[in-house]
Amino acid sequence: MAEVRPPQTKGAPVTQTVFLEVQFRDDVDQDAIDAAVRETLAQTAGFPGNESLEVLVDDADEHRAVVLERWTTAGDHDAYVAWRATPEGAANALAAVLAGPPVTRTFGRTLDLG
Repeated sequence: MAEVRPPQTKGAPVTQTVFLEVQFRDDVDQDAIDAAVRETLAQTAGFPGNESLEVLVDDADEHRAVVLERWTTAGDHDAYVAWRATPEGAANALAAVLAGPPVTRTFGRTLDLG
């Protein structure tokens, strides 16, 4: 579950939380999958605006995972997505171990529980 943060101050940039759900191929060695994920996410971690990354592996299916990304602003995440769509930013290592396209969910609004 995403962390609930206090409401943003008026005019402050809105933090973007992203869930990237991936299904890995079951015919690929786990070490190859881990290497592809580490290579790809090292690039992501170095991208301007990335605050954190975490990979959550499904307890019931080790070939399914969610990458939890935190971005300083939605614009930072948009710039990252645009870069990934270029030949220089293509995540070829990760694409080679995926069973299908990832599912991306973005969250920019939080619920004040106070």
